[in-house]
Amino acid sequence: MTDAARIPATIITGFLGAGKTTLVRHLLETARGKRLAIIVNEFGSVGVDGEVLRSCGIESCPEENIVELSNGCLCCTVADEFIPTMQALIDRAAPPEHILIETSGLALPKPLVKAFGWPSIRSRLTVDGVIAVVDAPAVAEGRFADDPEAVARQRAEDPSVDHDNPLAEVYEDQLMAADLIVLNKTDLIGTEAGERLKREVLAIVPRAVKVVAAQEGRVDADVLLGLGAAAEDDLAQRPSHHDALDGAHEHDDFESFVVVVPEIGDPDDLLARLKSVAEAHDVLRIKGFVPVAGKRLRLAVQGVGARFRSSFDRPWPDGAARQGHIVVIGERGLDRAAIEDRILG
Repeated sequence: MTDAARIPATIITGFLGAGKTTLVRHLLETARGKRLAIIVNEFGSVGVDGEVLRSCGIESCPEENIVELSNGCLCCTVADEFIPTMQALIDRAAPPEHILIETSGLALPKPLVKAFGWPSIRSRLTVDGVIAVVDAPAVAEGRFADDPEAVARQRAEDPSVDHDNPLAEVYEDQLMAADLIVLNKTDLIGTEAGERLKREVLAIVPRAVKVVAAQEGRVDADVLLGLGAAAEDDLAQRPSHHDALDGAHEHDDFESFVVVVPEIGDPDDLLARLKSVAEAHDVLRIKGFVPVAGKRLRLAVQGVGARFRSSFDRPWPDGAARQGHIVVIGERGLDRAAIEDRILG
């Protein structure tokens, strides 16, 4: 499939408080009717960012097109939640024309970019660009984030984070993955400090990228969208502090697919089938959610090897189809047909 036929996605990265949500909100206001969807990687039980964006009232991005992923740092939960969410968006009768992904402040962008190479979505999506939002006053003072203690709390509250990099390394990873860097809140620092910060930023990035100064995240959609970077095919030019590690974020030797599950009657029976799949097919992880007859809440299931747990986590969205998605992850060569048959009973 050509790039023109694939839905473009923009990844927006930056520390907590850098102004990502404000940037996205302004982008919505200047999108000129383009049909957008937004994925917000929010933490905790109350999705503050999602609520802020929903209050925009932008016709081209209705409330149902704003999806919150609150189960952890996206770069650490790519296969578990991000992939099926993207598949659900592009499978809609009227799919979005562009997808915005606002990551958490702790997310390492490169693993997320690499996820677009997964077979299940590669032919239908492309990374139009990675936007790094920099808190200019904080970085100018060597703090990287406006409130480092809040970032530390964010890290402590997210059990899925499997990287514990110093903030400086996360900051550099965000810059080195970027196609466009937004120096936000430049009105709060002097012109000389702003120029010095721009030089420091460009010294970190190993390739030519544009740096844009902004106040209160005011950068038009015409600047942010349509970069055509195809970042998933340009990984070698986006170095990361994780590149030399033991492959904690690599997935080249693994595959993942999603099984769509209709409403079930007996959760215990489903868990027994999932356990038998894991044991018979050497599956590494199984995770997802399913509707249960007579239950308003969806049943979330998670298995590592043959160990499984489940819980009712949150209500089904009003008007949403009651069908579940089970993600199966293992080494390449899984017998997908046999696994699907067993899960579906």
